[in-house]
Amino acid sequence: MTLPGHRRIVSARGEIWPLARPFRIARGAKNEARVIVVEIGQGGVTGRGECVPYARYGESMESVLEDIARLTKAVEGGAGRHDLQGRGAARNAIDCALWDLEARLSGRTVWQHAGLVEPSSLVTAWTISIDTPEAMMRAAADNRTRPLLKVKLDGECVMERACAVSEGAPGARLVIDANEAWTMDQLHSLGDDLANLGVEMIEQPLPAGRDEVLADYRCPLVLCADESCHTAADVDRLAGRYDMVNIKLDKAGGLTGALALRQAARERGLRVMVGCMVSTSLAMAPAMLVAEGADIVDLDGPLMLHVDREDGIHYDGSIMHPPHVSLWGGGEFAGQGTPAAVR
Repeated sequence: MTLPGHRRIVSARGEIWPLARPFRIARGAKNEARVIVVEIGQGGVTGRGECVPYARYGESMESVLEDIARLTKAVEGGAGRHDLQGRGAARNAIDCALWDLEARLSGRTVWQHAGLVEPSSLVTAWTISIDTPEAMMRAAADNRTRPLLKVKLDGECVMERACAVSEGAPGARLVIDANEAWTMDQLHSLGDDLANLGVEMIEQPLPAGRDEVLADYRCPLVLCADESCHTAADVDRLAGRYDMVNIKLDKAGGLTGALALRQAARERGLRVMVGCMVSTSLAMAPAMLVAEGADIVDLDGPLMLHVDREDGIHYDGSIMHPPHVSLWGGGEFAGQGTPAAVR
């Protein structure tokens, strides 16, 4: 939507959000979340979007800000979401800011604007990062009332760590994220033991680009593609190798690409997981629209922060409630909900 006589103005800035505790995955550890916020203003109304530059895909704060700068002229000239090509973090922040702006200019919420169902409260996974088995058991025990735990693992001490988490939280459902750290031999040897432990799913066990060997493998657990899956164009290649795809807006290029990926996955009979990078509630809000009806929701990024945005999503344990319109996605006159409590 473009208001006659009102030019769009695009701005972008980097932000650093300290984590409550170090977060470790197979590729390394971090102590802070580095995000970029895009704001698109028009006629006194502003839409916002947030992205996370991800080194795994060759992105940095500097490169993503440069990508946003290259797209700015087109956006300020009136280019819409479907006019912007590509995927990745820059496209995500701009796409989500345009959705937010369009909704506010129209006086409707994004879910109404997109013809989606009204968002509801969702149960998110809670992530246990890589540590010693003893430390992971303690982390699991501290979160034993959460219904779903996602366990980060590398290629070392896999069963010891998985068993420790299971012992620490015996009533929780478990899924595992290997972040490309395993070999096919490990997958063969670990599959049955993990299934017997009660693990439901393994996310991206093999490096992306080497998953053709999965076509002839019948895993006793659900296999989910993460690093191997970015956009809807990947679905045909992944069907028959994986059972599930992890949709992340930073990979898909925003809400527009994520919704297209969700539709393509379901058409090919693939289950859907919706995940996130470590970021604030501003990035979770559009992801919640994609997560409606998902098999697994993994949107705990703000819970890893020392403090979230003041108008952030309210979490009751692992239950996340739809965001207030002041955060993202609300029509200017939508007025639904109540402000989220500051944690």
